[in-house]
Amino acid sequence: MAEQRETPLLKETENYYYENCPGCKVDRRKAQDPNPPYIHFSFIFAVALAAALPVSSIFPFLYNMVRDFHIAKREEDVSFYAGFEGSSYMVGRTLTAVLWGVIADRYGRKPVMLISTLGIVIFNTLFGFSTNYWMAMATRFCIGALCGILGPIRAYCTEVCRREHQALGLAMVTSAWGIGLVIGPALGGYLAEPAIYYPTVFSPDSIFGRFPYLLVSLVISAIGLVVTGLCFWLPETLHNHSDHAKIQDEPHDIEDVAISTLDDDQKKESAGGTAPSWLAILKNWPYMSTLIGFCVFQLHDMAYTEIFSLWTVTPRSLGGVGLTSADVGQALAVSGVGLLLCQVLIYPTLEKYFGPIIIARVGAVLSIALLSSYPFIAKLSGVVLTVLIDLASTLKNVLAVSIQTGYFLLQNRAVTQRQRGSASGLSLCLMSFCKAISPAIAGYILSWSETRLTAHFLPGPQIVFFIMNIVLAIGFLTT
Repeated sequence: MAEQRETPLLKETENYYYENCPGCKVDRRKAQDPNPPYIHFSFIFAVALAAALPVSSIFPFLYNMVRDFHIAKREEDVSFYAGFEGSSYMVGRTLTAVLWGVIADRYGRKPVMLISTLGIVIFNTLFGFSTNYWMAMATRFCIGALCGILGPIRAYCTEVCRREHQALGLAMVTSAWGIGLVIGPALGGYLAEPAIYYPTVFSPDSIFGRFPYLLVSLVISAIGLVVTGLCFWLPETLHNHSDHAKIQDEPHDIEDVAISTLDDDQKKESAGGTAPSWLAILKNWPYMSTLIGFCVFQLHDMAYTEIFSLWTVTPRSLGGVGLTSADVGQALAVSGVGLLLCQVLIYPTLEKYFGPIIIARVGAVLSIALLSSYPFIAKLSGVVLTVLIDLASTLKNVLAVSIQTGYFLLQNRAVTQRQRGSASGLSLCLMSFCKAISPAIAGYILSWSETRLTAHFLPGPQIVFFIMNIVLAIGFLTT
């Protein structure tokens, strides 16, 4: 068997393929078939969607959930405690993201996807049975700790297709992730507290009356269970032999800059197929420069997700919009449809002609202008308010995910395959850290803004969106 693995099975255009190597099988298919792998992309979309659903599904009912736990002594403090519960998922992901990246580089992308989706099934169900604040935080932490899927799946979607289709592959991942981040809250808004909103279907004496947030968790866990089965059909893309120099430096897999920026020792390491050196990754300036800007935008995006969900359901007397959880769910559902259409149909073409950096800059400028209008939209009422909230939410999410997709492209193209999982793990770790602290900070700022409704300078929520625009401006400067 050892001799069989060392003997090339096929040689095409100076590329060698090994019989028992799953990565070689994928590379050979890419060489023979120039079309996008739509079946694999659809599976990747489903996996990313299932992983994203639990992230923000709690935000529409987070305010009510924390209030029901009676941990806050004043209503003004509910947002403060909600921020910490919203952060617990990202804290768990921060602590394990690098580990999952290393595992993906050593044992493959597929095992990490299976473990992550199973973790969602188990611990998201337990979250629905939470009876107190600390149990909810602990289960959310476990979901995040086991969800190491985003980094490996970013690497996977560029390895399973040719270079000219990488923008489409990453657009599928980021659109699925973005849709999950808006459909998740939509599910939370429509399915939370069913005994109150749908008493004819769910009795207050039923299990859904005792655990008002269980239905949301069960639906998301059921989706995770189906996706776990789909993961078995995904081919592994990681090569299991050491002769990577002959197969990895082709233009379909990595960008020339990824090799040109390596020193001699790093090139030998990449060619030898050894485990990636963290020093080599940290010395890769094209990768590190994109990582800085990426983290700034992620800090903003998670803060926006929490603030939008809390601000829209906060009573008007405290500076909010005063919508119901169902109204917020509707706004986020509309955002999901718009996001899917833009990412799949529009983004790949824009990326081809303008590049990811220009898209990120334009997206940041438009986002600043959009957020500046939010306090004025809140002064409206009725159908006009609902329509404008839906449109603003859709446009903001499209811009945010377009920026994220561009950074994913730049990061994946700046490293070799043997570094891709670890580099994605590092990116995910820092991103998760930013997203772990941003809900707590956002919750505190929103709570603080509710105490200064009569201030002369940027009263109430105006100060919140002003601070968020400052973060966006910093992100723009990093591009």
